[in-house]
Amino acid sequence: MIAYLKGDFVNKSPASLLIDVNGIGYEVQISLNTYSKIQNLEKGTLYTHLLIREDAHILFGFFDASEKDMFQHLINVSGIGASTARVMLSYMKPEELVRAIVHGDVRMLEGIKGIGKKTAERLVLELRDKLAKQPLETNISPMKNNTLHQDALNALTALGINRLAAEQALNKVLGNEPHLPVEELIKKTLRIL
Repeated sequence: MIAYLKGDFVNKSPASLLIDVNGIGYEVQISLNTYSKIQNLEKGTLYTHLLIREDAHILFGFFDASEKDMFQHLINVSGIGASTARVMLSYMKPEELVRAIVHGDVRMLEGIKGIGKKTAERLVLELRDKLAKQPLETNISPMKNNTLHQDALNALTALGINRLAAEQALNKVLGNEPHLPVEELIKKTLRIL
């Protein structure tokens, strides 16, 4: 399996990239999210996923590991192929997809081209628990840039508490007492759980 490619970005388009790795050119399918991050770069590293089909070997590339992880979660859902997963990652960043799935936001998922109501519901059903339990590098908290909230959430999930349950309890505590030190915030949240 090819885990990543490091080399010169020879030819870039919003859908694919030709990367030269020591004289060998690899054609890599990318999302718009990855394209926006590499469009001004001349060289770099892409995390990859190799899809082997009967009629083709297709290499998908991602700027960061969280996007690759999200892609792999998506293609494991019944009815979601690699092309659909790439379209989904072109419409939304990995952290936005995680947030929509964990919070059961079917309407947001339906806004993606090719995703109907049943597929969106299947995504939520099959991935909600996996994504809520797994400490991803992405921030699924609705309170962006709140390090107190994020530190407390990370500590609670490290203790083995379901991420979604921990986040809901944290939001409840922060709603009543928004300026608690992180230790107190964790203690009060544990009392609720």
